[in-house]
Amino acid sequence: MALVHRPTLTQFLIEERRRFPTASGDFNALILDLSIACKAIAKAVSQGELGGAMGNHAAEEGGSVNVQGETQKKLDVLSNDVFIQRTEWAGHLAGMASEEMDMPYQIPGQYPRGKYLLVFDPLDGSSNIDVNVSVGSIFSILRGRSDAKDVTVENFLQKGTEQVAAGYALYGPTTMFVITVGDGVHGFTLDHDVGEFMLTHPHIKVPEDTHEFAINASNARFWEAPIKRYVDECLAGKTGPRSKDFNMRWIASMVAEAHRILMRGGVFLYPRDTKDPSKPGRLRLLYEANPIGMLMEQAGGRASTGEVPMLEVQPTDLHQRIGLVFGSKNEVERVERYHKEPQAKKDDANPLFAERSLFRD
Repeated sequence: MALVHRPTLTQFLIEERRRFPTASGDFNALILDLSIACKAIAKAVSQGELGGAMGNHAAEEGGSVNVQGETQKKLDVLSNDVFIQRTEWAGHLAGMASEEMDMPYQIPGQYPRGKYLLVFDPLDGSSNIDVNVSVGSIFSILRGRSDAKDVTVENFLQKGTEQVAAGYALYGPTTMFVITVGDGVHGFTLDHDVGEFMLTHPHIKVPEDTHEFAINASNARFWEAPIKRYVDECLAGKTGPRSKDFNMRWIASMVAEAHRILMRGGVFLYPRDTKDPSKPGRLRLLYEANPIGMLMEQAGGRASTGEVPMLEVQPTDLHQRIGLVFGSKNEVERVERYHKEPQAKKDDANPLFAERSLFRD
């Protein structure tokens, strides 16, 4: 097979840096540290039971629980430790925040402090680990706002529009590292022979239209009316108001869902619902919704709460939850439009969306 010259992640970052001659190089170095962390996690995931990292963390003690109230997998804890160990030492970061940690992580005193903040979900979709389904890591880089010795929660409460970079690693049949630094979205595939991420998917673009949607249909009885309307119209296919057939997908790993949409289009919905009124959504704003939102917007797609642009939401809490709709622009805008339109009264509603609804109450 003929050799194909592909830039490495390092080469790509150097080319990007040349656009900013006064840059110090700290940003590039941080991205490379993150890529090394993702390589280490990819290896641990690929070993599965052979690596002794399957199952729940501290299972002999009944299992440990993170700040989200979720039982931690062994690989959740391992992945969180890898992110910290690979990035805390180099002097690029002022602090970190993670799904697996209640409060911000302070850079140890023996290491220099930098000007960036890192927020991350070390292993998204970890409920899929034991059944060998694709999982991933998500990260976002913000600028530090304070010269204080210790970072505070408030330092991290920045809108998605203020992200410097965002990305994810996907641990599937191949390991991919997908990133935006504010100039489009680019995908890199890990070449195990040389140990480098190689540029394989430059300038990724999300198609504006699609015939695929992803939603957890088991929550249908809790959906708000605009979401019910949207899904019913998709399921009605060619005989319904959309006049075309749709396919429904659900992987239960947002990284895998986002990757599929970046590759071929689609729309992902994990909306606010009434299942637990105390939670205005399921996904975390800072280290899930915002980084994925930035990737989608940079690739020509759209990310939204269903009502307003995701990246415009002002965070109020480190682990704030939110509803999320992202993907092909025209479909996300349709969902937003349905939220703005007056909802038909039950007596006047189209029967497709009421008594005969595929997802009736």
